[in-house]
Amino acid sequence: MASFSFGSGNAAKLLRIPLYVAGRIGTMLVPRGERWVFGCGAGIGDGALALQRLAHDEGHDTVWLTSSEREERDAAVLGIRTIPKNGVRGWWATARAGVLVVTHGFGDVNRYANGGAFVVQLWHGIPLKRIGLDSPATTQVPHMPGAALLRRLIRILYRSAAQRIRVLPAASHRSRGRLESAFGLGDDRIVVTGEPRVDVLSAGPSEQRRVAASALLAGAVGALPDGARTILYAPTWRDGAPDPAVPSASQWVQIIRALETTNSVLLVRSHPLGEGGYAPPLPSRRVRMLGSGVLADVTPALPAIDVLITDYSSLAYDVGLLSMPVLYLAPDAVEYAKTRGFYGRYDDVAGRDAAESWEELLAQLVPLLEDDGVFTERAGRSATLSAQMHAFRDGGNTRRVYDVIRARGIPAPKGAA
Repeated sequence: MASFSFGSGNAAKLLRIPLYVAGRIGTMLVPRGERWVFGCGAGIGDGALALQRLAHDEGHDTVWLTSSEREERDAAVLGIRTIPKNGVRGWWATARAGVLVVTHGFGDVNRYANGGAFVVQLWHGIPLKRIGLDSPATTQVPHMPGAALLRRLIRILYRSAAQRIRVLPAASHRSRGRLESAFGLGDDRIVVTGEPRVDVLSAGPSEQRRVAASALLAGAVGALPDGARTILYAPTWRDGAPDPAVPSASQWVQIIRALETTNSVLLVRSHPLGEGGYAPPLPSRRVRMLGSGVLADVTPALPAIDVLITDYSSLAYDVGLLSMPVLYLAPDAVEYAKTRGFYGRYDDVAGRDAAESWEELLAQLVPLLEDDGVFTERAGRSATLSAQMHAFRDGGNTRRVYDVIRARGIPAPKGAA
């Protein structure tokens, strides 16, 4: 079930305009220091964690702004200092930061104290569906008198806020063009360095990555049957609309039967902004939930996954770094293209055989798992797609981003040679 929409979010932003104005005045009076302040809309993880680890190792003073007790616990395990992002302490930490690192938006840190900061926007995936200024969903407001004027105001505010970004890493030149358009940034602030969040898929020996990912996955969903294949199902967010791919009771019977026949486990990861609806009517150990409440950042677990099923998730670009086969289940592709839109044609990513129902999807999945030739062909398609979108696969994206930040005037940590 949907739990958030751009319309409701934008309405809340408009009501908070006085707070934004007060916060901006405050940041004009507070001098910024040298601390690096991190936040991430998905929890302790994503590219923000990769960059925080490197900045800390380089000797920078770093702190993570949290929004829940879980984030505080996750950070404590990694030895990361934290401050709650909301309230006076969060405002002060954000207002005093020399560098602000976010992955989703300014709400990853204290949203009222980012004026005048050196902002690094890592983003959280290569755009497949249109985002930011390229998508009509971004400026949605509730249906009400004056809605058209409010949408124009939201667009102006979004573009103005995006101008605060000083560094936005892109995975490739193709991805860079999409980000330039989405954020309204046309100069050298978008840099082709590769994305820090996917370094974990390239750094070190592949077998070592697989072992670490398997341990992480087992800790999240429990032990898997001996020899079982793992299938990650990751539908994306419908901007507040219901997900049309939620299986019916009869479809769940077919899904579980196929999983048993192929000795596979389906790991369901609904989008964190629209979780729910994917529990089968009868419990089955062949279906496990792997939502953000179970595992905040799924990327480190991907080397332990055998097959990805998705619709419009940017994971489709990432798993090709692992040559992982991808199947597409998109019953609303035509309508989604009209309401949200894609960069390029959806067929260029999903091919012409994207399934429109679970029955069609299972007709592709079972042969994929039982025929090595089919598996290899799909894996090759995935690797080719990824090669078009990821310019680097050497585990060095985080270092390249860090070097760009330093080259743009951020000083070395005190005491560094």
